[in-house]
Amino acid sequence: MTQSSTQPQARAQIKVPAAHPMVMLLGSGDSLLRVIESAFPAVDIHVRGNEISATGDAADVALVQRLFDEMVLVLRTGLPMTEDAVERSIAMLRASGEGNGDGAETPAEVLTQNILSNRGRTIRPKTLNQKRYVDAIDRHTIVFGIGPAGTGKTYLAMAKAVQALQSKQVSRIILTRPAVEAGERLGFLPGTLFDKIDPYLRPLYDALHDMLDPDSIPRLMAAGTIEVAPLAYMRGRTLNDAFIILDEAQNTSAEQMKMFLTRLGFDSKIVITGDVTQVDLPSGTKSGLRQVQEILQDVDDVHFSRLTSQDVVRHKLVGRIVDAYEKYDNANGPTGRNGK
Repeated sequence: MTQSSTQPQARAQIKVPAAHPMVMLLGSGDSLLRVIESAFPAVDIHVRGNEISATGDAADVALVQRLFDEMVLVLRTGLPMTEDAVERSIAMLRASGEGNGDGAETPAEVLTQNILSNRGRTIRPKTLNQKRYVDAIDRHTIVFGIGPAGTGKTYLAMAKAVQALQSKQVSRIILTRPAVEAGERLGFLPGTLFDKIDPYLRPLYDALHDMLDPDSIPRLMAAGTIEVAPLAYMRGRTLNDAFIILDEAQNTSAEQMKMFLTRLGFDSKIVITGDVTQVDLPSGTKSGLRQVQEILQDVDDVHFSRLTSQDVVRHKLVGRIVDAYEKYDNANGPTGRNGK
């Protein structure tokens, strides 16, 4: 591989502990190694026995050495490394090297933080911003998770709510969303009121089924331990000893947002999630989520966590779609129905 003569060259030797078979570090069929080689084309990587050598651009070699060190730390916890985890680790190390990651958390710390385990499945953050979002929920009474679809805003908040319930930090979970698209048309939909609002709340039920024994959910809901209800049902209440999540908050009006925030009672925590680029309010109605950022930005014990397309944990194409829409919106104005 031809190296530029203007770049300082370096060589690093990485010795992998015998306790970790190389296939775990390099992947089946060297799949993980190929991800690393693709990310660092200016570095020649060679494997011999349990030693890895990296030669090339000094800055990249240093990152490759840090990457393998982080991968070994993850493997020590018993967790496997995946192609996705390697790509995210590289992104975190690069952000840290550019001064964008504050150097506070390492990839191993992010990837091994367990939030909730259920039926053999563990929920944990996958990106640095996700970890900081989860940590903010622990530290603050009110947290806003703002970012595009697929960044885990609601899912991670739900996991923290179930964790708080199971550890008896709260006695109940309250999940709510505005049924904004129904508006005045609710009366024209078939069935009872609950039949009409159920489609708007279904994503919250789906997340609950991932995190709890499905057979226990009807019992918990019947006892009032878990409540899933449209935002309108929050009016006039004071919510004590509860973990409260408001999802799709971009579809609240300014008045609804104020109403919801003032429901906060003693020993409670509120997480509000939304995507300000996907507002479905009628034209002329200002999004409460957009406005509240201006109002509460400097209020103590209120935290705003912002996630980006880099934090999308769905199919990789979702992140590219988010970026494409953001580029289009910047050039042509918002694509949503309500650009206010």
